[in-house]
Amino acid sequence: MAKPLTLEDYQQRILRVLIHIQTNLDGDLSLDDLANIAHFSPFHFHRIFRGLVGESVKEHVRRLRLERAALWLLSSDMPVTRIAFDSGYETHESFTRAFAARFGESPSEYRSKQRALRYQEAPGEVHFVPEGRLEGFRVASNDNVSGRVRIEHLGPLRVAFVRHIGPYPEVGAAWQKLMAWAGRKGLMRPDMTMLGLSYDDPEVTPADKLRYDAAIVVDENVQPEGEIGVQTVAAGDFATITHHGRYEKLSETYALLFGRWVPEHRRELVGGPSLEFYRNSPFDTAPEKLRTDIYVRLENGR
Repeated sequence: MAKPLTLEDYQQRILRVLIHIQTNLDGDLSLDDLANIAHFSPFHFHRIFRGLVGESVKEHVRRLRLERAALWLLSSDMPVTRIAFDSGYETHESFTRAFAARFGESPSEYRSKQRALRYQEAPGEVHFVPEGRLEGFRVASNDNVSGRVRIEHLGPLRVAFVRHIGPYPEVGAAWQKLMAWAGRKGLMRPDMTMLGLSYDDPEVTPADKLRYDAAIVVDENVQPEGEIGVQTVAAGDFATITHHGRYEKLSETYALLFGRWVPEHRRELVGGPSLEFYRNSPFDTAPEKLRTDIYVRLENGR
């Protein structure tokens, strides 16, 4: 059996990726290629990167390209339009908006003042410097996630579900179909367990390809019917953490779990859907009071 990875192993793997990005800012930098450099599966790589660096791969690359553009503005007479295109922007206008959001003024204003490059506060500590050298790599704050993660044995769970394919914020239609069916079948009870099976990372998979199952736990008497499917979630050990607040912020909690707790505790995760148990309802609960238990499967049930 392979030796479990340590936090230092994770950091060294991500460090290789950071160096590659720095020296290949104009390259394709596809997620699969970067995951291969880190020797992580694409399924887990993005969240590990975000958990350790403090920002997504896309955010990191975009920020470094903008920082490089700022250096070009100060040290060359390249036209702003060319800098925009070389920074990955299709139009001068889109580059100007992004640059102003990052540095607080337009590219032309920034150049006219001939100031030193100002690194505004960023989630990570890695900045662009000439010659592709890597400047700084500090693990992002873990927000005390280690103290809030639990290991629980779960399953098997037999669930009735409706499959949704598309943006996660639009899963409401799937839940409406499932709840209408459950009401007709007399399955709506106070102790009914509601959960979502999330198969894809929205920062990696195109929004129109995201897969999600709206599900409720049922017994053996419930059978599939039309759009209502039935499946069994296999038993196993899971790392679980409670997310408090809006569903739009779930990715931040995932990043902390994947990028901090897992490497610190030398655990391996298994590919497959994560489970989200919804402990209260957005229909009668304020967004900041929502409570969601996230479960991700651990390898070999260790």
